[in-house]
Amino acid sequence: MKTKSILIILFMLLVSKSVISQTAFKVDVKGKGAPVLLFPGFGCTGEVWNETVAELSKNYECHIFTFAGFGNVAPIEGPWLSTIKEQVILYVKNKKLKKAILIGHSLGGTLSLWLASEETNLFKKLIIVDALPASAALMIPNYKGEVIPYDNPQSKMMLAMDQKAFNAMNSQSISYMCLNKEKQKTITEWMNTVDRKTYVYGYIDMLNLDLRKEIARIKIPVVILAATNPDLNTVQNTYKAQYENLPSVKIYYAANSAHFVMYDQPKWFMEKVKLELQ
Repeated sequence: MKTKSILIILFMLLVSKSVISQTAFKVDVKGKGAPVLLFPGFGCTGEVWNETVAELSKNYECHIFTFAGFGNVAPIEGPWLSTIKEQVILYVKNKKLKKAILIGHSLGGTLSLWLASEETNLFKKLIIVDALPASAALMIPNYKGEVIPYDNPQSKMMLAMDQKAFNAMNSQSISYMCLNKEKQKTITEWMNTVDRKTYVYGYIDMLNLDLRKEIARIKIPVVILAATNPDLNTVQNTYKAQYENLPSVKIYYAANSAHFVMYDQPKWFMEKVKLELQ
């Protein structure tokens, strides 16, 4: 009986260790100086920041993230996004990164808002690239924070979709999100190779995150580099409504740019990032 109890305890320890050791991201570190954490958008790898890091790593220590299920990083069990958030906090604390600056695109920008609203003294500044505190409000009329279930007809359809149809869907959507034809190919390759469950359920995690009230807790400066396609007035109204609880936010609008601002307006983008890092 005693032996059986010991075996049960050992099994539980092994299981708990396996769960804890599941890493929610891979991090590449380049350069030396004050820490800057760079979060990619949904489906992208840390390579989306290659040109940015080439410049910033001359003066900063860049921590470049690729999230689980994207690129060559193995998927994790859900909940996907909250696990990433908790592990980022542990990463920063374990590495003793003092007053790190967060740069996040799309999902990475929303994650940055979440981190800064929960850990109000851990970071120094947020530079957000075309991201909102409530992405679902863009897609659902009169959105009030309703929770989207994982198990829904759209999810089932996406999980069952064959790879050819999945690739075609990505190619079409990316043509609207990035105006840079050459970079469209790169983004499409990233999106086509994502873990499908992460793509479906992780996106629902993002849609279910509504931080419009929570951002009022953010104490540090928040800067947004916003795309303006297809219409500047619509974009400005969207940002005004979504960030009304963070009146101190500073927003720069990139002319002739879709969602991937760093690719559509690279010179403008780097000028603004360097300006805000000084």
